[in-house]
This record gives sequence, structure tokens and C-alpha cells, in this order.
Amino acid sequence: MSRPAGNTRLKSARVAAGYNSQQALADAITRAAPQLGIRGLAVGVRQIRRWESATPPWPQPDVRQVLTHLLGQGAEELGFTPPWGPGNQPPEPSRRNLPGRLIAGTGLAAVPAQGAAVTQPASVGRDFEAITRSHRHLYWSVPPAALHPAVLEHVGLGCTLLPAIANPGRRTLAAALAESYLLAGRIEFFDLRHPDKAGETLLRALQAAGEADDPLLGSAILAHTAFVPGWTGDRDAAAERMVAARTYARRGPASAAFWAWLDAVEAECETLCGDTRTALRLITHAEDTLAAGSEYPTPAWMDWFSPARLAAFKGNTQLKAGHFPQARTTLVQALEDLPQEADKQRSVLLGDLASVAAADGNPQEACSYASQALEQLAITWYATGMERVREVRRALTAWQHEPCVRDLDDRLYDWGTTVSALQR
Repeated sequence: MSRPAGNTRLKSARVAAGYNSQQALADAITRAAPQLGIRGLAVGVRQIRRWESATPPWPQPDVRQVLTHLLGQGAEELGFTPPWGPGNQPPEPSRRNLPGRLIAGTGLAAVPAQGAAVTQPASVGRDFEAITRSHRHLYWSVPPAALHPAVLEHVGLGCTLLPAIANPGRRTLAAALAESYLLAGRIEFFDLRHPDKAGETLLRALQAAGEADDPLLGSAILAHTAFVPGWTGDRDAAAERMVAARTYARRGPASAAFWAWLDAVEAECETLCGDTRTALRLITHAEDTLAAGSEYPTPAWMDWFSPARLAAFKGNTQLKAGHFPQARTTLVQALEDLPQEADKQRSVLLGDLASVAAADGNPQEACSYASQALEQLAITWYATGMERVREVRRALTAWQHEPCVRDLDDRLYDWGTTVSALQR
């Protein structure tokens, strides 16, 4: 497939920041300028179109300041080339003393553009991809605090190698780099509960996917960005990012499992924003999509979704909707169908079953499931799973003097669990 013309770096940053149209970014620049002490600055959609062309003009200083503020990157990282040549501009105050191509405030390397000199063989892309694949497998068992630094080091290596390799090896390396950024973002969001860091990391992932010209990977990254506003109840922002994710998926082609996962992500965001009716409708559509199947394969990197995991989404939504008997049935079946290696998801399912029991007025059963979840978390830490256990404990306030709840407190606040939770 031929690479589309234009400044894809700015386009990726714009979409990742939630500006799904050129007009939306133009309006945001005009609104933000007075807040930064810049008067009389107005940008139209025609200017954004020029910036996203194959030969974008170098923005004026005031405009560069607003763009950096809105998109979190410097002008060169957004695909602009200064008239005095790339890399020769004296460092701006906000970027002074930063090593290499690091972005201020993130500690993450920017995704570099094609370099002038090709010094690496095409095999480098495959070798880098092999390490990315190993990290993907390690995610399910290695403690996140141990794996995360290794993934970031791997990302730094990829950013160093990318300008020095030509296609097709460059595209292979860029896709693997995007997957590594995505893995780092997943760890930051789901395992370590650092949503702000995750948002920045996923932006880099989207840039790398653009360098690889991989729309399915771009769709997966955009869907992950929807979790960030979704978990804070910002339904509009989550919905906009899901529209972008579905747009990229149509360029795929996407498999039935991929489309079903997009439904599941949107359903979780709707659930978190309080609309369980829409969420359950989306989950039903996902089940129908999986049952119908498709001729297209699911990417190897999409190892976080299966029918059992869709059932886990469904059970949680039924729980939040107050459909407790249905939630119990769904969650028990999902727990039985879960693969042996899915330890992180197991802690979430056990936590949700504990919440169902608490809602049914059965504190002993709730404490039993919550204790099993804690046993699983002691083996494989997962911040999302721990949040489920804490939700259960809050639901057990009415029975907090019962022996079973006190026993749960002893486990929830033992030395190891307490220290681990505070460290993370």
C-alpha cells in the first residue's frame, strides 16, 4: 500500500489530542492563544490544511507556542522543518538541557522521521520486532514495575534505529515500535494507574503507527486513548476517540474480533459514564459480530481480547446496571473459560463476583471472592484488579464489624499488600 502524502505526524498528534477535524484544531488554537498571553491570533482551517500538506510551512513563533501547548510536542516533532535546517535551531527555554530528542515533561523519545543516511540493514527491523514480541508475551506474567523500564529502553533503541533504516525494514521497525509504545501505555494505564503518562505514551504510539502506515495498529491505539477520558466520565471525548478508532479500522481490513473489541471498549466507556443500556447494546452487537466471524485474520499483537474477555466486559456492565443474577451467571462462565495464563483478568473477574455477592447481601461470599482476588494479585500485580477489590470493600461497609470482613481487612492491609499498593 502506498504511503499517503502529507504531514502525518501533525495529523496523528491532532487526532490523539482529541481534535478529529482540522476545524477543531483551528478553533482550539484561536481559543488558547489569549490564555497564553497572545493577543489577536486567529487560525483558520485553510492554515491547518497547509500544515498537514506534504510541504508544511514553518509556523510563526506565537503559533508554535500554542501548538506546543495544545499537542505537547515541539514543532519539529510535529513534522515541521525550520528554514535553517532540521536540528540546527538553538534550544527553546522549555527544551534546554534535554538529551537527544526527548520531549519536555515526558521522558519519552519522540518518533523520528526518515534520516538522510541509511546505515542499518533491513534485518534490524525483524530483530527489533522479535524483542517486541517477547515483551508482549512477558506482559502476562512479569511484574509491571519490572517490565515497564525494559519496554521504555526498547522504545529508545527503536527511536535511535528508525532514521537509519530504509523500507521495507523501516516499516517493520516502526510497526514494532508502535506496538512497544502501546504496551508501555497499557502498563501505565491498566497496571500502574498513571493515566496522564499513558496518554502521552499512546500519542507516541500513534505517531509510530503512522510511520508504519498501519491503520489497524492506529485504530487499536486510538481505542486505548478512549479509556483515558472514559475512566474520568468524559463521555464526549471518549466517543470522539472511538469514532477515530473506527475510521482507522475501516481502512484495515479488520477482523470480526477486532470490531467486537472496539464495541467492548466503547461499552466500557459508556458503562463508566453511566449509560449501561447503550453499553449492553454494544456488547450484544459484539457477540453477534464474533458469532458471524469474518475472512480477515486478527493481528498477532491483539492478544488482550477473546470471547471470555468479552464476557468479562458484559458481566461488569450487568453488575453496574444492577442485573445481579445475570452478572453472576456471566462472570462465573467467563471465569471458567478464561485461559490459564490470564492471571490479571482473573483478579478482575473475582473482584466483580465479590461485588455481585455484596450487592446480594452475602458478605461471606463477597469476602471469599475478594480474598481469592488478593491471592491472585500477590502473584501478578494488576492495579485494575486491586481497584475492584477496593470497590468491594467499600460495598461491605454495612458489615465491617463481621469477622469475615475483618479477616478481609487483615489481608487487604497486610504489610506486603499495603507497601505494594503505596509503591505503585
